[in-house]
Amino acid sequence: MSDPNLSSLIYTRVQLDRAGINRKDEAWLAFKKRDGLARIVAMWRNRSLIVDDTEGPRALLPRREDAPKLAKAADEMVFLGLDDDNIPLFSVDVSHLDEHDAVALAGEGGSFVDLRQLGWMIPRDDAGLLAYARGMAYWHKTHRYCGTCGSPTESREGGHMRECANPQCGRPSFPRTDPAVIMLVEHPGDATHPPRCLLGRSGRWEFPLYSTLAGFVEPGESLEEAVAREVLEEANIEVPVESVRYMASQPWPFPSSLMLGFRATATTADIQIDPHELADARWFTPDEVLGFAEWDQAASNEPRLPRRDSIARWLLQSWLNDVS
Repeated sequence: MSDPNLSSLIYTRVQLDRAGINRKDEAWLAFKKRDGLARIVAMWRNRSLIVDDTEGPRALLPRREDAPKLAKAADEMVFLGLDDDNIPLFSVDVSHLDEHDAVALAGEGGSFVDLRQLGWMIPRDDAGLLAYARGMAYWHKTHRYCGTCGSPTESREGGHMRECANPQCGRPSFPRTDPAVIMLVEHPGDATHPPRCLLGRSGRWEFPLYSTLAGFVEPGESLEEAVAREVLEEANIEVPVESVRYMASQPWPFPSSLMLGFRATATTADIQIDPHELADARWFTPDEVLGFAEWDQAASNEPRLPRRDSIARWLLQSWLNDVS
């Protein structure tokens, strides 16, 4: 299992200057779009452009001058930021093309792959960049029309704002992310009993993958209150708000969440699951968790760990390090 320090959280490292002020300048943006050295981050139907070479998979980021038709094929170029050498990066969504044609425009032998299949295998900076581009592409795809008057919207500020085209409305909208809490609930041990953690199995999974509980934050609710509510609703386990401790956060653009990781201490132990939310939930000791298999390398009936790119895995590993 992976090292649970903050730098090991995948999708969190985007080493770019997002140039929030400059991207509002249309002339500056137009100049950057013409830069032949600009890097293109291509998306195709929620998949990222990957190339596999001798050192393993990595993001394929062609220069604009090497793949000029790739940028032209997209409806718009979304400005992502400037790298350490002041080179601009833009994302493009070419989902309207056939996959073969989209790959051909990018060149260099890449392919479009679901980031969730190999997010932990590619360089950390690449993973963060591709997640960023994926989240932006999804937001643009789902905000083509104004939520107030229903008119079409137009991209502004390098793709970081969409404005209603109706002059009587003009409502701006900005890239959104949905806050979701995810929690490692523990039950402390004593002289005769080892500590345990609460893990659940979603009914969406056809195999026994056990993970930390999670849920979206509701309006008018603090993050700590959301943790306590979700644990009570899903497993009927009581968690005092005062015991909820923030651990870390992770962008999770699958499609548009920010996962806010917590650890909390339960005051009850009898589990009663909500069958609409979970297929199963159990208390597990550290030794039992250490006996789990990887999610993609297990027999059909073998308990499995959360995905290696998830904060659920990170929370579980941090707990194991503390109690082992």
